[in-house]
Amino acid sequence: MNFNLSKSIEILERTPTVLETLLNGLSNEWIQNNEGEETWSPFDVLGHLIHGEKTDWIARTEIILSDKADKTFPPFDRFAQFEESKGKTISDLLNEFTDLRNTNLIALKSKNITSEDLTKTGIHPTFGAVTLENLLACWVAHDLGHIAQISRVMAKQYKEEVGPWREFLPILDR
Repeated sequence: MNFNLSKSIEILERTPTVLETLLNGLSNEWIQNNEGEETWSPFDVLGHLIHGEKTDWIARTEIILSDKADKTFPPFDRFAQFEESKGKTISDLLNEFTDLRNTNLIALKSKNITSEDLTKTGIHPTFGAVTLENLLACWVAHDLGHIAQISRVMAKQYKEEVGPWREFLPILDR
C-alpha cells in the first residue's frame, strides 16, 4: 500500500477508541503487568503514546513545514512516560490521549498538506534526513505497533494457563 494521508488519518482517528475499548475499566493486573524486566505494561505504553502526542508527531511536522534553516528534530525521550504518568489512572491517560490526538489531528488537517509537502525533509537525530511522508507513515505504524504490543503483553498474562494451546498461540512467545 502506498502512503495516503487520508487513509493514514483513518487509523490515527481510531487509535483512541481502540485503546479506550481495550483498556478502560480493566483491573490493574491487565493494565500494570508487563513481560518482565525492562518491558512496558499497557499503562506504560499509553503514557509513551501521550508523550509522542505532546512532543513528536505534530512538533516534527511543523519543523519540516517551517521556513527555518535548521530542521533538526529535538531528541525524543522514549522513557518520559515513567515520570509523566505518575499518580494518574488509566482513565486519566485515556482521556488525555484522546484529547491530545483530537487536537493533533485538527492541526494536521489544517495544514492542507500537499504531495510536495510530503517530500520536504527534517533531520532526525539518529536517521538523518527524513521526509514528512516518512514521519506520517511512522505515526500510523507506531500506533499499530503499540496496539499490537499492548495486546501481546495482555495475552502473555495467560502464557502458562493456556496449557497445550500455547503451540497455536505464537503471540505468547514473541
